[in-house]
Amino acid sequence: MTLKYSRQRQAVWDFIRERHDHPTASTVYEGVRQIYPNISLGTVYRNLMLLKDMGKLSTIEIGDNAIHFDPNISDHEHFVCRRCGALADLDTYDLKAVRSRLAAKAAGREIETYSTIYYGICRKCLTQETKNTEPVETGSADS
Repeated sequence: MTLKYSRQRQAVWDFIRERHDHPTASTVYEGVRQIYPNISLGTVYRNLMLLKDMGKLSTIEIGDNAIHFDPNISDHEHFVCRRCGALADLDTYDLKAVRSRLAAKAAGREIETYSTIYYGICRKCLTQETKNTEPVETGSADS
């Protein structure tokens, strides 16, 4: 797919391509508005979807009524924190063996890609939970 160059599309791509936080269209819009104050959310969204159609982005839906965009188009897994809603890539082991086993069990189907999302509590929230449950020292009785 060959398209005419667009400064706005380039700005959307520049904003998202090095990110690992899987931003929504609104987040990308707020970032790109710093460079192009007159850009609309619709223009940002259309360019994100165009980049997806071009194979430069993937989309993730995690049940928060938003589409998250991911510039990492390789097969990988995600983790969503049930407390803060953070969405992050998971480091994974060699998936070739897993894919081979799945393909063997696919009963005449060919698996081309996959999406796996794990839900739990992130490190940041767990750390905060630990801090909130630690006993508070009140000083000595001699004070």
